[in-house]
Amino acid sequence: MRFTLYEMKKMKKILSFILFLLSAAPLWAQYDTGNYNSMSADGTITNQRDRQGKSDSLGTDKEIPEGIHVWTVDSRFGDRTEAKPDTVSHMFMNSIFTTGLHSEYNSTGNLGAPRQARIFIDRNENNNFIFVNPYDYVVTPVDQFLFTNTLSPLTNISYNNCGNRTNGEDHFKTKFAVNAGKRLGVGFLIDYLYGRGYYNAQSTSHFKFGLYGSYIGDRYQAHFLFNTLHEKVTENGGITSDLYITHPESFNESYATSEIPTMLEQNWNRNDNQHIFFTQRYSVGFNRKVPMTPEEIKARKFALASQKEKDEREAKEKAMKDAEDAGVKVDKKNVKVPKSYSGRPDDAKIATTAAPKDSIQANGRIKVGNKNAADSLIAAAKKAKQDTAWLKDEYVPVTSFIHTLDFTTYRRIYEAYQTPTNYYLDTYNVKEKLSNDSIFDKTRNWNLRNTFAIALLEGFNKWIKTGAKIFASHTLSHYVLPDSTGTSSWNEHSVTVGAQLSKTQGKTLHFNATGELAVLGYNVGELKIDGGIDLNFPLLGDTMTLAATGFYHHVKPSFYYRHYQSKHLWWSDDDLSMIDHLRAQGVLNYQKTRTRFRFAFDEIRNYTYFASSYTSSDDGRLYNMAYSRQAGSPITVLTAEVNQDLTFGPLNWETQLTWQKSTDQDVLPLPSINVYTNLYLRFKIAHVLHCDFGADARYFTKYEAPDYFPSLGQYTVQANDDKVKVGGFPLVNVYFNFKLSRARFFVMMSHINGGKDCFFTPHYPLNGRIFRFGISWNFAD
Repeated sequence: MRFTLYEMKKMKKILSFILFLLSAAPLWAQYDTGNYNSMSADGTITNQRDRQGKSDSLGTDKEIPEGIHVWTVDSRFGDRTEAKPDTVSHMFMNSIFTTGLHSEYNSTGNLGAPRQARIFIDRNENNNFIFVNPYDYVVTPVDQFLFTNTLSPLTNISYNNCGNRTNGEDHFKTKFAVNAGKRLGVGFLIDYLYGRGYYNAQSTSHFKFGLYGSYIGDRYQAHFLFNTLHEKVTENGGITSDLYITHPESFNESYATSEIPTMLEQNWNRNDNQHIFFTQRYSVGFNRKVPMTPEEIKARKFALASQKEKDEREAKEKAMKDAEDAGVKVDKKNVKVPKSYSGRPDDAKIATTAAPKDSIQANGRIKVGNKNAADSLIAAAKKAKQDTAWLKDEYVPVTSFIHTLDFTTYRRIYEAYQTPTNYYLDTYNVKEKLSNDSIFDKTRNWNLRNTFAIALLEGFNKWIKTGAKIFASHTLSHYVLPDSTGTSSWNEHSVTVGAQLSKTQGKTLHFNATGELAVLGYNVGELKIDGGIDLNFPLLGDTMTLAATGFYHHVKPSFYYRHYQSKHLWWSDDDLSMIDHLRAQGVLNYQKTRTRFRFAFDEIRNYTYFASSYTSSDDGRLYNMAYSRQAGSPITVLTAEVNQDLTFGPLNWETQLTWQKSTDQDVLPLPSINVYTNLYLRFKIAHVLHCDFGADARYFTKYEAPDYFPSLGQYTVQANDDKVKVGGFPLVNVYFNFKLSRARFFVMMSHINGGKDCFFTPHYPLNGRIFRFGISWNFAD
C-alpha cells in the first residue's frame, strides 16, 4: 500500500492530534470551567458570562443541566414523535458517505453525487419535483428533521475531509439550539458540502441554511421550519470506456485517475429550492398532576439553587449598603446577612399543651394529645410536602384543531457548453437562453398545501376509544417548461379528505391507520391507505417485538413523468394509467439476542419509470435518449432481511444481509443479495476515551443496475440489448472511531482493497484508496 507525500503529511498531523487528545484525556476528565447558565423556577435561562468578578457561594458543585429533548413532527398533522439526538460514536465514520450508512445506495462516486437505494423497500416515494429525489442525502424531509428543546444553549459542529485542494472532499455542518423559556425553542443549521472529485469534471457543491422554532404550550403548539438549498453538480457523463478501470493494461500508456477521458465537460445540473413549513394546533382539555421526569427534577433543583444563590447575594449587597449608609466599615468577606425564615424553623419548639376542647371543635382542627403525636403530624406534613414538591401540572388535550401549511419552490437548470457531436439522438425546437450546441434547460415548480384537521385524543371519548382525526387538504402546484416560443405552464389543483385512527398508549399493542381520497382536481379518485401495528410481549427475560406495516396507493404519476420539454428530451402523455402499489411488511425484533428480521411483499401495477439507451462507438456512448415508460404487466418484489449483532468480550460483529427478488428485472432491476458486515474491537483508553477499531465490508451481487442520465438528472433503466452489469466485488474500509466527552472523531482508510471493477453505477467508477478523517463536537454554553 503506497501513499503520496501529501497523504503521509496529513496522516502525521492527524496522528499527532490523536496523541495529544490521548495525553490530555485524563486532564479533560477533571477539568471544570465553572461557566454555567442559571434557570429560574419558571424556566427562563440567564447567561452567566456577566457574572465574572462576582462571588459564587455555590462554587463548582452546582452541575449544569444540559438536558436536550429532540423530536420529529408529522408533515401533515404536526404530531410529535420522540427521537434521540445523534451523539453516538458507533458508525459515525460511515455517516459521511453518500452511499449510506450500510452502503445501500448506488452513486456516481463523489461526495454529494446523485444516488438511488439498491434495496427497493428503502426507496422514498417520488417528490413531485423529481430532480431532488437523487439528492436525499442533503434534502431532509420534514418528518425526519429534529426539533429541539434544551435546558442550556447547544452547538454542534461537524467536519470531515479527505484528499487535497485538487481532488478532495470537505463537508462542514453546524447546528445551534437554544430555548427562550421552557416552551419556546429556536435554532439554525448550516450544511456546506464540497466534493472536488477524483475524476475529471465531477465536482459537487451543496449549501443549505435552515431556521427552525417550536412553541410547546398547554393549549397552543406550533412548529416552524425554513430551508434554502443550492445544489450544483458537474456532470461528466461517466468515463468513455470502462476498460480504463477494468483492464488498464489494454492501453499503451497509464492514466492517472484525473486523466481518464470522460464523455462530458462543462456540463452542470443546478437545483435551488426554498421550503417553508408551519404547523399549529389549539387544544381544549383539562389539567392533572403528574410526577416530574428525572431531568425536570434536576433542572428544578438547579433553578432553586440558582434562586437561593441570587437571594443570598442580594441580601449580602443590601447589608453592605446599609452598613455603608450608617458609616460603618465592613469587611466584604465577613459581612453578616440577616436571617430570614420560610416555613417552620428547624429549632422551633412544639407546643405540648392541649388546646381547649371547644376551641378544637369550633375550628375543626385535629386534636393533638402529646408531643409524640405533634412530631408525627409534623413529619407527615413534611413528607406530604416532599412528595408533592416534584409534581407538575400537565394539561391533557382532549380535542385539537390543527392547521398545517407547506410551501416549496424549486428551480432546476441543466447548462452545457461542450457536448460531443451526435451525443443526443433527438433535438427539439425550444427557445432558450443559450443557442447553437449549448444547452440551457430550465424548469420551475412551486407547491402550496394547506391541511385542516380535528383530532380527538385517545381514551377521552366514549364513542371512539382510539385517537381519531379527520382532515381535508388543498394543494396547488405550478410548473413551467421551455417550448418553441418561450415557456409553457401548468396549474394542478387537488382537494383530498381523509381520516386517521391510532392507538399509541400502553406498552403492549399500538396501531395506526390513515386513509385519504382525492375528491376534486387533476388526480380525482386517487386513494392512499397506510397502516401499521406492533405487539410487544416479554420473552425469556426480555422483550419481543412483532410489527407489521403496509399501504395501498392508487395514485397518478407525478407531473414530470407525464410532461417534460427540453432541447434533447421531450414527452407529453396525460393518459398515463394510475399506479397501484400494494406493500405488506413485517418486522420481528428480539432485544436479548440482538436479532432483527424484516420481510416485505410488493405488488405494483402500471409501474412508471425512466429508461435510456445509446449507441456504443470508439468515441464512447453516442445517440443518447431517455423517455418515460409504464410497465405493461404487474411486478412483484419479495424482500427478506436479517440483522444480527454479536459480542465476545471486546470483539463485536454486526451483519446485515438482504435478499430481494423482482419478477421483472428489465423494468425493475435489483441485486439478489446485499451484505454489510462490521467487525471491530471496543475498548477504553485512560477510562475516558472510547475506541472502536475495526474493518467493515459491503457487497452486492452483480446485476444490470440503472444508468445515470446527466441531462435528466435521474437514474434510468438500461434499454440497450447489451446491458452493463455492476457489483460482485467487496469494498472494505479500515477505521478508528473515538468518543471523548462531547466529541466524536474518526480516522479511516476507505476502499483499502481498491482495484478493478469498482462500479456502483455503470461507467461511473468509485474512488480508490483514500485516507479520511472527521469530527463532531457538541458545545453546551
